[in-house]
Amino acid sequence: MTESVRTCEAANAVARRGFKNGTRTLYLRVGGSLRASEPQSTAMTTTAETAPARGAGAATKLIFASSLGNALEFYEILVYGYFAVVIAKVFFPTADQTVSLLVTLGSFGISFLARPVGAIFLGDYGDRKGRKNALTLSILLMTIGTGLMTIMPSYNTLGIAAPILVLCARLLQGFSVGGEFASSTAFLVEHRPDRAGFFGSWQWSSQGLAGLIATGLAVLLTSTMSADDLQAWGWRIPFAVGLLIGPLGFYIRSNMDETPAFAGSAPAHAPLRELFTDQWDRLLLTIGVVAASTGSQYILVYMPTYAIRELHLPSTLAFTAAVVAAALQTVAVPFAGIFVDRVGQSRVMMAAAALFALTAFPAFVILAAHPSLWVLMAMVCWITLLKSFFSGALPSLMAKIFPVQTRVSGMALSYNISVPLFGGFAPLIAQGLIELTGSKLSPSFYLIGTALVSLAALIALRARLRDGIP
Repeated sequence: MTESVRTCEAANAVARRGFKNGTRTLYLRVGGSLRASEPQSTAMTTTAETAPARGAGAATKLIFASSLGNALEFYEILVYGYFAVVIAKVFFPTADQTVSLLVTLGSFGISFLARPVGAIFLGDYGDRKGRKNALTLSILLMTIGTGLMTIMPSYNTLGIAAPILVLCARLLQGFSVGGEFASSTAFLVEHRPDRAGFFGSWQWSSQGLAGLIATGLAVLLTSTMSADDLQAWGWRIPFAVGLLIGPLGFYIRSNMDETPAFAGSAPAHAPLRELFTDQWDRLLLTIGVVAASTGSQYILVYMPTYAIRELHLPSTLAFTAAVVAAALQTVAVPFAGIFVDRVGQSRVMMAAAALFALTAFPAFVILAAHPSLWVLMAMVCWITLLKSFFSGALPSLMAKIFPVQTRVSGMALSYNISVPLFGGFAPLIAQGLIELTGSKLSPSFYLIGTALVSLAALIALRARLRDGIP
């Protein structure tokens, strides 16, 4: 065994011991040998091995390249949900339209079940091969899934093969999404650790923009096309728009540099094993932290249905409120990120979670007593504002929780376990609570519950990682 190999193995052994004790020793190659720096917290450091690119142009390119896939993910979710009734008739026709719609929504839920599988594979890939490689792979797979939905022949053309291929496309999209959020978040905050809150917050600002585009297209197509044209070919237009975004994102990501933090760290050989053996407590607590963010997100997605079904408001008013909420999220989240960089992530998130718990029930009481466009807009804007501050701090907080060697795996698994658990089923649970209790106020109970889960997880994280969670 050569001297350099023995030196590298000794360095890695020390580094592994440091992780277990809550510290990290950074090894830098100087003049052909490894030199150890002072022990550091496992939280993401702000002293990057190479200076991050500065200037508005570099920042815009970084944000656009990283957030594009996350925006495409949420755009696909909304488009499939908005056109579920049409898709049901095209691919899942039955004599009973209710059964057809339920099967379509079931195929929607299948994509959420594939996300943890994608998180395991793409998270491990991102920690071993690099954030850039994981990002280009995830958007490539996502684009293939979108392309399949765009050109998929109908049930009348392919028969039973059509719905099977739709399920395959949804599974592929869910798998690709499993590594998207974590890889792109790591890419953002590791390139700009000095402003991690601001750059990480664009993950949710991009979702707000995706909501604006998806909702605008849905309103435009349903108001200008006949039902027959919409079913024949019109529903494919939103998917075609998403298909145009994918190749652009792949090209931009392929020409980005790897993050300094990953390039300057020792390679991860078994990130999943280290995550499950040494950092399982961080994983479980982070799942809890994500609960309020994803729960509130999908309650907001459910609100147009709630307004139409329970409050008997016109669909145009319901979707108008949804558009306003999406616009507010797009604008508010980056400002929340700036605020987070000044005061710290957990303080902002704990305050937002507490306000969720305290105000959700009164907000639904006022809305149920005075169902109108203005009250609905005020209510969803309040929930959106709280979510903007909570979620705006979330990406940079998650990056601080996990060290470089397990960062993508840890974020991918925690996020993609929490989203199906607390988010994907939120509309179903909210509607089920209404049916069970007979009360229009029941969705507030779900918001309160997820807020308390996140608040407890944040308190526990601060107690366990005192030196790394501001």
